[in-house]
Amino acid sequence: MTFKRLSYSFLVLFVFISCALDEKREDYTLKGGVFGTTFKITYLNAKKNYQNEIDSLFAVINNSVSTYIPNSAISKINSGDTSVKIDPIFKEVLEKSKRIYKETNGFFDPTVGNLVNAYGFGPGKEFTSLTKEVIKKELRYVGLDKVSEKDNIIIKEDPKVYLDFNSIAKGFGIDIVARFLDSRQIESYMVEIGGEIRAKGVKKNKKPWLIQLVNPVDVTTGYKTINLSGKSMATSGNYRKFKITDDGKKYVHTINPKTGLAKESNLLSVSVIAPLDCADVDGYATAFMAMGLEKTKALLKELKKLQVILLYTNDNGELEEFTNYN
Repeated sequence: MTFKRLSYSFLVLFVFISCALDEKREDYTLKGGVFGTTFKITYLNAKKNYQNEIDSLFAVINNSVSTYIPNSAISKINSGDTSVKIDPIFKEVLEKSKRIYKETNGFFDPTVGNLVNAYGFGPGKEFTSLTKEVIKKELRYVGLDKVSEKDNIIIKEDPKVYLDFNSIAKGFGIDIVARFLDSRQIESYMVEIGGEIRAKGVKKNKKPWLIQLVNPVDVTTGYKTINLSGKSMATSGNYRKFKITDDGKKYVHTINPKTGLAKESNLLSVSVIAPLDCADVDGYATAFMAMGLEKTKALLKELKKLQVILLYTNDNGELEEFTNYN
């Protein structure tokens, strides 16, 4: 065999081996903790385990919009630092929030943060049984229209306005992971953080990504099976996260930005499903819990892009459902 033919044979072998290595793909399921909750990410037919890259993405999001990290951009802005230049993550979350704020007539409002903290659901978790006077005072600093951005600098009408994106952060984190997986040509995945979910493609058995909606009356059981392929879903409910005072008063973590109250209503759970960013459905779900059953039903006539499952109790204390999901 001549040198030329030998070289050609090695070249063919090298190309064959390289192609074989390129074609080796696996399925991965990653689990862990982030944003004060847990995550589970399943993606199929991938070249590698992207755990390190995804952890880095979570860190970038936290450093931008986490109120639980003292030196994050949002924490510095809330503490009065007017020199902070916001990054693209902060800017996108703010822009999404402003749009959903308008679409829900102000019922989705990230400036309700002072009240969130006062009720003990914020970073400090201090719990105050608020008086009407204190609530009225804090409401003066509520309203996303009090916040603007110019040249990547946040401008607040009053320094006491407190931004809190936690009601949309899980969904946004899911979107960032989904975009990353899309950039790696992953055709099938399901990303879940703290119960919010976004899915694409189908599972290994060619069946859609299905999840069980939790029964708010008995959280150990499923209520309904949802097909999430090509969609995002967020669920908001007050049946898990609440506080009870020594005198028996119950405060739920969803605060009405119009009244400043954290009272329980007959609306137990809101699930929003749509082929949108998970941050969007996360924001809508939060707004609908604050609005209550009847206002939500009325607004859905305008927001036709959304499918919802509203679980509530009737006058007899029985669980009922309002839905346009099909």
